[in-house]
Amino acid sequence: MPVAVVTGASKGLGRALAVALARRGWDLVLDARGAAALGAAARSLSGGGRVVPVAGDVTDGAHRADLVAAARGLGGLDLLVHNASALGARPLVALGELPPEGLRDALETNVVAPLALTQEALGLLRASGAGAVVCVSSDAAVEAYGTWGGYGASKAALDHLAAVLGVEEPGLRVWAVDPGDLRTELYRAAVPDDPDFGERPLPEEVVPGFLRLLDERPPSGRYTAPSLAVGVRS
Repeated sequence: MPVAVVTGASKGLGRALAVALARRGWDLVLDARGAAALGAAARSLSGGGRVVPVAGDVTDGAHRADLVAAARGLGGLDLLVHNASALGARPLVALGELPPEGLRDALETNVVAPLALTQEALGLLRASGAGAVVCVSSDAAVEAYGTWGGYGASKAALDHLAAVLGVEEPGLRVWAVDPGDLRTELYRAAVPDDPDFGERPLPEEVVPGFLRLLDERPPSGRYTAPSLAVGVRS
């Protein structure tokens, strides 16, 4: 069975992706900071594959090593999903009010940790023969939205790392995917007064696009949920 590591997998898009992969029979290593929520998410999965929950913070080097070791114990690594994210401020604030430590937190979680985890996992991904990396992006990475500056800057940096990694590792597929604004706790924390929150898509609604990437393996690059729905690259 193929093996995937999914970060931020206790809720939201990470959990939805884990559910879909489990149903396909994948073996999974799941990450989240909250052990109780992660354990509950892992126990809820069905599909026959093995599931290893590893609670911890992706900004911690020892935890990243544990995630890769768990994948190695399952036989290797075919897919690495960078879904864990930090906003930098809850709710989001204008750049003139963004604390430097908030920006550092967003960069550490959304940029530094994904690169470091990818570096830790590169050997297994290369050995897979069909290794893939998915970086969950945002439209804030390419559009100038008020109050989204710090978070958007971190996602723009993640997009660029993904693009360069795709060039440097032609044997892998490296996709940055913008799922759009979803009805998740993260988005609710970012914009608690959004009147349209109840109309935002649920994470499960965009998961088929991510699965299409795995099925069709298009070139490394940046994609959006709508483009995946119609087969057009962003």
